[in-house]
Amino acid sequence: MPGTTPWRPGPGEAEPAAKLRAVQVVEAIGAWPEGHGGAAAARSRVAALGLPTALVDQAGPLAPAADQAALQVVFAQYGGILSRSASVLVVCRQWTRRGGEVASGGTTVDVRLSRGAHGWTVDALRPAHPGPPARALPADTRAALSDARITLPPAAVADLRGGRVHSSVTRAMRALARSHRIEVSVVRSGHPLDVFGTDRPSDHPRGRAFDVWRIDGHAVVDPSTSRSLIERFMRDAAAAGSYNVGGPVLLTGGGPGQFFSDATHHDHVHIGFRA
Repeated sequence: MPGTTPWRPGPGEAEPAAKLRAVQVVEAIGAWPEGHGGAAAARSRVAALGLPTALVDQAGPLAPAADQAALQVVFAQYGGILSRSASVLVVCRQWTRRGGEVASGGTTVDVRLSRGAHGWTVDALRPAHPGPPARALPADTRAALSDARITLPPAAVADLRGGRVHSSVTRAMRALARSHRIEVSVVRSGHPLDVFGTDRPSDHPRGRAFDVWRIDGHAVVDPSTSRSLIERFMRDAAAAGSYNVGGPVLLTGGGPGQFFSDATHHDHVHIGFRA
């Protein structure tokens, strides 16, 4: 089994305690040593965090039947952050061992939290359900999947292989990859259905958006990352056809409402399309 390291929030994070709480429950459910698999053992690990053990029943693909599991959180990104509630999208890779066979996979979990008198607690887990692979894929999708300058986590790979991501998304990925190395966090599955805190449908579940958390090896959330790099990338995303580009920097210019910035997009760049 591969070695893993616990994910911890770094500098520049907004509400790092919320992200840490979300990651802790995903790590507790999704990894276990030999002999400690199953729901009962997972409930014990969750209880040790002081969280509701019923969360284990919502884990879905995060808790497969296996003798042993290792989990590496790639990134924890906000799906939404308000004063007393949050959605943290925990992007992870997972390895499971059954007998002598090790399989690799992973998922993205939308962890819902609320803040009370004693800090952040986890209320619900909503793991990604990308669906089955399509029998045939468009050329742009195949090219994005094979592009070495585009890094996709497991749920995003499954989204593209499922054939329900619009070609505007995969064309933009490829266009941006000509100038940048991009690391995608979320495409379709694992993202809230509505823009967090509203009843307005998100472009993500409709396969019309993707998020990038690292550009040319530099995390968007890291204060040491060049603001000019992020600004250039956001403008490149608009030039690639996005009508809705959000990030930690509020840019001028573009069409009406084309650029936006808020606390949720402090840690990634959102790139959305109408079709």
